[in-house]
Amino acid sequence: MASFLRGKQAGMQNDLSAGILAAQFAPDEQSRYGINSQISCLAYEPVQSLLAVGTNESKFGPGKIYVFGQSRVHKFFSTSARPTSFRQLHFVANRLVSLDSHNEIAIWDLDTVTKLGKYVYPGTVCVATDPMLDWALVGQQNGDVFAYDLDRERPSPFRIPNFWAGRDRDSRDPRAGAALVGMQLHPRDIGRLLIAYSHGAVIYSFKQNLPVKFFEYTLPPGAPGGNGEGVGAARRPRLTHALWHPTGTFVLTAHEDGSLVFWDAKDGRLVAARSIYDTRINEPTSKTGQSTPVAPFTKVVWCCKENPDDTALLIAGGQALDDPQAGLTFIELGQTPIYATSSWDILAAHFEGRRRLSLQIPPGVHVVDFCLIPRFSPHFAGAQDPIAVLATLSSGELITLSFPSGFPITPTNMLHPSLSFVQPFVTRVAVSTLDRGRWLGMTEKRNQGALILKGGAEAPKRRKRYEGRNIIQVAHADSTIRIWDLGHGDEIENPTQLQVDIARAVDRYEDVEVTAMDMAETTGEFAAGTIAGEVVVYRWGGNKFFGRDEVKPLDSNPGGLTDISSRAEPSLKEGLQPFVLYEMMQGPVSVVSVSDVGFVAAGSEGGFLSIVDLRGPAVIYQGATSEFTKQEKKGFLKSHSSSSSHSSGKEWPIVIEFGVMTLEGDSYSSIACFVGTNLGRVATFKLLPSGQGYTVKLAGVSSLDGKVIAICPTNVDTGHTAAATGPVVAGLREGKQVNGTLVAVSETEVRIFKPATAKGASKSFDGGICHAAAVAELDSYGFALVALFNDRTTRCYSLPGLKEIGRSPLRLLDPARTAAGIVAKTGDVVGWIGPSELVVFPVWGSGKALEKSLDTLVNPDLATPPRPTISNLQWISGTQYVSPTDLDLLIGGPDRPASKRMLAATAAEQQQARAGGASARAGGTTADGQEGWGEYLTRQLNERTERLNIMGDSMDNLQQSSANWADDVGKYMNKQKRNVLLGGIKKSLF
Repeated sequence: MASFLRGKQAGMQNDLSAGILAAQFAPDEQSRYGINSQISCLAYEPVQSLLAVGTNESKFGPGKIYVFGQSRVHKFFSTSARPTSFRQLHFVANRLVSLDSHNEIAIWDLDTVTKLGKYVYPGTVCVATDPMLDWALVGQQNGDVFAYDLDRERPSPFRIPNFWAGRDRDSRDPRAGAALVGMQLHPRDIGRLLIAYSHGAVIYSFKQNLPVKFFEYTLPPGAPGGNGEGVGAARRPRLTHALWHPTGTFVLTAHEDGSLVFWDAKDGRLVAARSIYDTRINEPTSKTGQSTPVAPFTKVVWCCKENPDDTALLIAGGQALDDPQAGLTFIELGQTPIYATSSWDILAAHFEGRRRLSLQIPPGVHVVDFCLIPRFSPHFAGAQDPIAVLATLSSGELITLSFPSGFPITPTNMLHPSLSFVQPFVTRVAVSTLDRGRWLGMTEKRNQGALILKGGAEAPKRRKRYEGRNIIQVAHADSTIRIWDLGHGDEIENPTQLQVDIARAVDRYEDVEVTAMDMAETTGEFAAGTIAGEVVVYRWGGNKFFGRDEVKPLDSNPGGLTDISSRAEPSLKEGLQPFVLYEMMQGPVSVVSVSDVGFVAAGSEGGFLSIVDLRGPAVIYQGATSEFTKQEKKGFLKSHSSSSSHSSGKEWPIVIEFGVMTLEGDSYSSIACFVGTNLGRVATFKLLPSGQGYTVKLAGVSSLDGKVIAICPTNVDTGHTAAATGPVVAGLREGKQVNGTLVAVSETEVRIFKPATAKGASKSFDGGICHAAAVAELDSYGFALVALFNDRTTRCYSLPGLKEIGRSPLRLLDPARTAAGIVAKTGDVVGWIGPSELVVFPVWGSGKALEKSLDTLVNPDLATPPRPTISNLQWISGTQYVSPTDLDLLIGGPDRPASKRMLAATAAEQQQARAGGASARAGGTTADGQEGWGEYLTRQLNERTERLNIMGDSMDNLQQSSANWADDVGKYMNKQKRNVLLGGIKKSLF
């Protein structure tokens, strides 16, 4: 009976929710966007073109691993056993190796998202891997190094002791024990490992199973060192990093005093020492200077161009604490001199560098970690021919820079939308349901560099061709706004992103914060308001200033409109272009609304409302909310207990909607603008034609209990939105009418009434404060009101009876940010579950949890290029080449089973043999006597073992033979000299 009476009171005879059942209101977790916590580590795989991102554990959940490919390709990995933070990530043979805060080494399958193996090494400091090796070298804090078999997913008995500890005992060094701080494999000779201890660095030879070189940095008295402290005494700065030159010719050690020390890897000689600013810092000097505290090195990479002899250093840290140009430091060294023909002075001068650049980052932060993006090669420590660098900042944000110039690279259409949530942080979001056809045509054309991520393939999904697209507008802290499709769990036909730059549009780059956004559902026009009281309107089109970065200064026009088309981005050829700037200047803009028929309305916290007609463009209305009180009906106020609260306090617009309907007391339909305020008033304005433009008239004011949350103009006959669209407005000239009503929602109640002042029907919410609401359609079943409450529940109410159809908890939502939640017209609830992560809940579902992504990450047809090897000169000089297979024998021993890759090849050949293939080979000897994989493996193991055993003897024999040959040559020359002398004597005597 109550539902029937409400229908009568609201003037809505049809039950719009008759076909909706309670069981159909069961929200699914459709998708997540963003990063769940602070980024802790990065890894890039250039062959597959994939990016892995690890995060820290926080109160919002455990750490996760995200792997991103091209467009929307992604997967994420998480541990269910116990929460953890990820410290390191490495791509190896199309698998991912992780090290977490619990010292667990784990191997992940990139396509099945499963953990293949794990092992815990107590006190693990770092992990070293190589794209061509089946081993992960695990360094512990006590200096020991172990090997984990990635192929067999088990630990190996191989162990390297702390060589520096033994050296300190031999030299009776009184200092504390040396701790391991890092490791790096030789870029060309896989048989050598550079181990960095806190006291110095060591080159270890797998073949000889012993250290072959020690590097210890000692500053004599009078040498300034990196920071100029303790100059009067000898000192040994603590080592923090050690790395190879890309060719392995030199070794670089970085120290806590800011010193960068270059060593000859062959004989251990110190070639040069410098800081970021000065050179020859290891030499005593008579000049006395003040000590300069420096930031610790957080990461140092020795990168190179396609030619590995053309090198440079990229450094995070090591700068003076008072340096205003904080950021990454790029030191270009240039072409490395030929080692065999260069003097020590030439080599030392080379390491002074050609130039030094500072890659700028936002002020007030420093770089915690960075990851280079190589063009194609995974070798040379992932630093060969990089095109970009991704850096994580102490604020938790991510920044992408071109390399080596350091220009910022926008993540728009370069990275997955989730990564843009921290580039920089998101300040505000809005969602508009756009016409599918309109969105398909909104693909911007922008000059961009080479794509960073090109790997992976999206899984096929179902299509929803005739459903509106939920387009999210995401405002960031740098005043850029990115616009893209949230999707419906379906195939996203236009996955690209749009970008607008509000700071450029207002020609101001400080104190620019976006406070309100809206996009027209049919035309795609976009408007954004700022904290300074400006409203910027964008329209889709071409850029007549394309390629020209000449922003002409425009005079300020408070209260008026300014053409800002000249402020279009020079790189944007076609897209959302700045159209007009309205300097409202009445306090921060609290709400904007863009209609599909050329009107833009904006409200400000100063209590003002403005309506702009874009056809002029012209401002057709400016008024204060104080006028609403004069128009409010006294009889309606007396019937509401909330009237006293409305009459006091500052009031401003917070919700604006345009619609077309027949207002109360009118015999015709008109364009209307409905404005809701923070004090619960709903004002109705009529927009009437007048000459060549329109006039605005306040038709009336109604009141609700509490702040207005949503206003939904609804067609009583169909249930669809009574929106102001082009076809509907065109029908007004023919006298067509729209029988409409308003569904207005406040924090504590919902009212259905005929504007402007009819009482209608209302219902108070039983518990909880409403934060978002919308009238949503369930396919062909009907319409209902969907609302989101502060108790993290979503509820569904029938129309017009306002009977609760169902409610469902959304426990994933962050309770502190439910007020920022959004309910779209499609019935999707969009809310925050972390500082930088959104979740989408379609309420018309079956209660399913988030499904695993079925995207494909690995392309098996892409092969890793061969690992670089030692040069001919190095081989002639006596360097013993060790192949990956040799290393397998040295670490795993001859009893290690064949690798899974070999076994897979054997199985494939056996299957081919069973199928009758002409070139098939079985596991053992085939019928025609051809050697099979089983015999091949056995023979290879035996031959490799024998070769490694006799290699040292062969080199010794070569040295002995060379010495014997030199002795024979000497004896022969002496004999010839004696014969010549005797011959001369004989001639003189005879």
